[in-house]
This record gives sequence, structure tokens and C-alpha cells, in this order.
Amino acid sequence: MTVRVYVGLGANLGDRGEALLHALKGMAALQGTRLLSVSSLYSSAPVDATGPDYLNAVAALDTEQAPQAFLQALQMLEQAAGRERPYRNAPRTLDLDILLWGDERMHGVALTVPHPRMNERAFVLLPLQELDARLVSQEQLAAVADQRIMVAQNAQWAASALHS
Repeated sequence: MTVRVYVGLGANLGDRGEALLHALKGMAALQGTRLLSVSSLYSSAPVDATGPDYLNAVAALDTEQAPQAFLQALQMLEQAAGRERPYRNAPRTLDLDILLWGDERMHGVALTVPHPRMNERAFVLLPLQELDARLVSQEQLAAVADQRIMVAQNAQWAASALHS
């Protein structure tokens, strides 16, 4: 059975754009998974953290994988990009978060969906709305309107990942 999954991508260390593009290609290559679309690339200030600005995007995928297997695959992509977790909200070379898993709600130790803090972050809501406006309300956007964020590149930045 195939499910529509939305994944948030972010990086604020190293070659951020290359890390996100590599992650998209890695997700597209996962067994039983198809990369459908990718939002524009956004530049945003860290939220509840310090460090350089992030590059962020959201990807829509269809996958046949189970949630835990998909999460493990994302974590392997993070590790391959040199992700370290010295403390909560530390700057990172790559951050991949499952935002939505179809219409399902899950509350586990390793995975909670919808992502528990997605409604607090403009860098999630704006690109998610770009992919599917039905998923984000005007009230949600108004609640994060004070966060510094701007489009860095239109959705064509990810064309190579979508067509590989």
C-alpha cells in the first residue's frame, strides 16, 4: 500500500544546498519510494537555536515503506551527510523530518506524526503550503508570520533530483 509522505529538509552547516539535493536523490532512490514534488528553497533564521541561517524545503513522496523503516532510511541519509547530535537543536549538516504520513497520527518514542512542532515553524508551513495549500491554514501561517524567512530559489532548484 502506498502512502503520501511529506518530509521537511534543512541544513545550516557546510554546503547546505548540495546536502539537500543529495538528500532528495537519496530519498528518491529508496525502495518502493517515488519523489513527487519539492518546494522552493527557503532561507530561514534558526528557531529555538543558534548558528547560521538554514536552507529549508519540503518534499512530497509516495512510499510503500513502513514508517519506522522510512525513518531509519532518513536517519541513514543524515548520518551519511555528517549529521551529529551533540545537543538539542544543534546546527546541522542535514535534518530530515517526517512531517505527515498520509492521514495517520502516530505517537511513538522515535516517531510522532504529524510532526509535533511543525505548526510553530514558518520554514515548514510555507513550503508545505506551496506543495498542497489544503494542508496549511491562514491561521497557521499568521501564527508564524514574525519568523524571518525568504525564498532563496524557486522549485526548479530540485529539478535534477526529480528527474533522476
